[in-house]
Amino acid sequence: MRRNSQLLQSNHRSFLVTVACLAIIALSLSAAPAKVHLSMKFTPGEVLRYQIETSTTANNKMETPIENPEAASKSTQSVSLILRLDVLNTPPANGEAAGSVRVRTTFEKSDAAFKSDAFDLAGSNVQDQYKHLEGRSLEYTIEPNGQVSHITGIDDLLTNPVVAQNVHAWMNGLSFGARLPKAGIEVGEKWNSDQPMEGTPLGGLLWKNRSTYLHDEPCSPTDAPQKPSSGAQPRQNVNPSCAVIVTEFKIIRNGDATPDDYSRKGLDTSGTWTGTGGSLEYISLADGTLVRSTQNSTQSMDVQILKIATGSKIHYVSRVDSKSEISLLPAETLSTAQQP
Repeated sequence: MRRNSQLLQSNHRSFLVTVACLAIIALSLSAAPAKVHLSMKFTPGEVLRYQIETSTTANNKMETPIENPEAASKSTQSVSLILRLDVLNTPPANGEAAGSVRVRTTFEKSDAAFKSDAFDLAGSNVQDQYKHLEGRSLEYTIEPNGQVSHITGIDDLLTNPVVAQNVHAWMNGLSFGARLPKAGIEVGEKWNSDQPMEGTPLGGLLWKNRSTYLHDEPCSPTDAPQKPSSGAQPRQNVNPSCAVIVTEFKIIRNGDATPDDYSRKGLDTSGTWTGTGGSLEYISLADGTLVRSTQNSTQSMDVQILKIATGSKIHYVSRVDSKSEISLLPAETLSTAQQP
């Protein structure tokens, strides 16, 4: 009897330990934060409109074989855009991945203001070129991983590097999915991502990003801008939750090779290019829509461009401070006459 009693007690203890372990596992599983996937969910036929405001202050010094004492040293530029995004339902083409979305972006408003401490022909041309964009469109594909590809439409747009940089900036802002972990994210998570800098005279430049999913909060203090489903009326008095993501970034250089575009022209480039900045993004948890984004950055450049055949060179020193804001406009502002 005693032996049976000891056996029963031992089995009872084992049972209690097993139950306790299962309870701990259950509690751990129930407490595990859920990961969210914030890829933007597009519906063919829907329309979104964004307002984009950017401002840039530059302090420049350029030494050339022909000295120009009247050259501008300080300039400011502001750009104001309203973009209409029409989600097209054309099937993937040109080798695009399944699940890709084709988007047409129309410049409903495009204004730029430029000021300088001296006459600057390039600056005045930028103003004219931005104004010339009004009413014009470009198309591009957003792939399932968030990458932007197959840009068509305004062939002369990318010929001006200043305008092209602005276009790539808002495209990257709206296609934020490429910078998010594919496995999803949870509150408190941190991750890194790299973004190449294009069109610069120095090769191997990267924006190195360090992001944090801070928390969730209402997308707006009042009624948040909404994107209605295709054929549906805009939702009124709805304030969904947004994931709040903060990113710190800096410029690093991975290699010192001269970019191919410069090498093909017989040029050799050298110098330094540094920069830091940060952004704050509000992304709808309901459908992955970017509701608003603010960003600021500072870049410092000390670059020399050498013509190998002649030995002539240009020495360029600059500091550029930039701010930008992207805001989703309320769906209520879409009148019937504006529908595609």
